[in-house]
Amino acid sequence: MRIPKGLWGIVKEVARHLLRRPVVGIVAVARIPDGRWVLVRRTDTGAWALPGGTLEWGETLRTAIVRELREEAGVEVRHLGEIVGVYSDPERDLRFHAVTIVVTAEVTAPGRAPQNPAEIAEVGLFSSEELPQPLSHGMSDMVARSKDPRPHWE
Repeated sequence: MRIPKGLWGIVKEVARHLLRRPVVGIVAVARIPDGRWVLVRRTDTGAWALPGGTLEWGETLRTAIVRELREEAGVEVRHLGEIVGVYSDPERDLRFHAVTIVVTAEVTAPGRAPQNPAEIAEVGLFSSEELPQPLSHGMSDMVARSKDPRPHWE
């Protein structure tokens, strides 16, 4: 029996919640060469968010963020930058306790639609003045703090 990809994702998230262990995720403060920010509109909240996701078994952080940027935003990584934050507040994400690593990235302009339309409704490019507020899952402060040369962690 073949399990649809969207259903498999839900099963994995339920399993993580039941196991009650923090989930490691990575998101990118991603910009295209002209300086615009790449954001994705989530279907669960309807709000804009940084592209990224959780680490898969056997995957490195670098591999995960390249995969997530391709899947969620339809972009290719030109350059991965620095780690600008580590966020671990259990209240940040109501689905589970996530430890999220935030990195900077220069990416290509979106070239294809999100691979999982059940999770991501659309991809958008925004100038700094156009950034929507608030971002989903407490990500507004991740964007704001990414401009500080000192990494943030909690």
